[in-house]
Amino acid sequence: MTDDTARPVSVDAEGRLGRRNVRVLMAAQALGGASPSIVVSLGGLVGQMLAPSAALVTLPVSLFNLGLALGTLPAALVMRRFGRRNGYLLGAVFGAVAGLLAASGIVAGLFWLFCIGTMVAGFYAAYVQSYRFAAADAVPHDMRGVAISRVMIGGLAAAVIGPQLVIWTRDMLPGLPFAGSFLSQAAVALMALPILAMLRTPPVTVLRQGGGRPLGVILRSPRFLLALAAGIVSYGLMTFIMTAAPIAMVDCGHSVGEAALGIQWHVLAMFGPSFFTGRLIARFGKEVVTAAGLALIAAAAIVALGGLDLTAFWLSLVLLGVGWNFGFIGATAMITDCHTPQERAKVQGANDFLMFGAVAAASFLSGTLLNAAGWQTINLFVFPAVAVILVPLLLVAGLRHRAAPKSI
Repeated sequence: MTDDTARPVSVDAEGRLGRRNVRVLMAAQALGGASPSIVVSLGGLVGQMLAPSAALVTLPVSLFNLGLALGTLPAALVMRRFGRRNGYLLGAVFGAVAGLLAASGIVAGLFWLFCIGTMVAGFYAAYVQSYRFAAADAVPHDMRGVAISRVMIGGLAAAVIGPQLVIWTRDMLPGLPFAGSFLSQAAVALMALPILAMLRTPPVTVLRQGGGRPLGVILRSPRFLLALAAGIVSYGLMTFIMTAAPIAMVDCGHSVGEAALGIQWHVLAMFGPSFFTGRLIARFGKEVVTAAGLALIAAAAIVALGGLDLTAFWLSLVLLGVGWNFGFIGATAMITDCHTPQERAKVQGANDFLMFGAVAAASFLSGTLLNAAGWQTINLFVFPAVAVILVPLLLVAGLRHRAAPKSI
């Protein structure tokens, strides 16, 4: 079954279809993006309730990131074989199952079952993360940064939906804290199904086309390696800090509601700049915007090291979110320059597998380090990671600026 018929379309009709798909993906992002914020806000807190050891309290969040990493390549294969729309529908089913499993784990008091639920939520996130590539593929080359940004705007709604669901439903089931929140996670995944059914992407026969350079050649190219490294550092550091933040806030005497609101402000900051990130990329270039994102992540660590009051936590999380937005969208736009249409499925899948594998490792390390060394040590790790990638990004940005034609 194809996603669309294989009729030729005019350039105008293709443009309208691309814009329509971007709107559909923006709405789907609003619902799909709510799932990670629920897992991140509550995964460690449920871990404190159910985990047999203090060292395992962040395991649910880490397994979510592991599921995201492991799900990227199968998701790419499914979409290449059956089309993006059918793949995204399957992903939403994973999201509903994940919420039910996690809620069942809380009801039964089974930590392992709850962890399976959060890991399956990662499989759903693997599909949601590729919405940005679907948007970029739907528009002309010079509009890719804007299309990616517009889809990420859907995360603004997710920033409200996810944390508010946590607050509204955490005590929905008497005596079973947070079980209702994971039932709501299943509900929003089901709500995404009719929206995703409206997606109209190229026919499967087009998506199956092979050709292009071998994947190994592409992975060794300096352009791809720089884009991949920028994505890993931006997303990895964001996850590294955000995994530990809710637990650190509660341990410092702040309430669960304040921790959830902190994550809400963080997620708002992650997606709010998407209104103008695409225009910044068009104006200043992908590398400059990505470098600015990394600098903001370093600034977030500086604020976090300055105090343990609520203002320091929230301001740090806001800076972290904006930094992630610039870094991640910039790195994604850089990846779209690294492949031809025939190569895009394997390159996008490989990029997400490598990036989210590193993100999963960062999440595991975050929980272990928080338990062993504390919140301030977590933030000290930011600076060397930023420095390693910031220098080559600025060098490439400088070379591009000197090579650009000068206006008279």
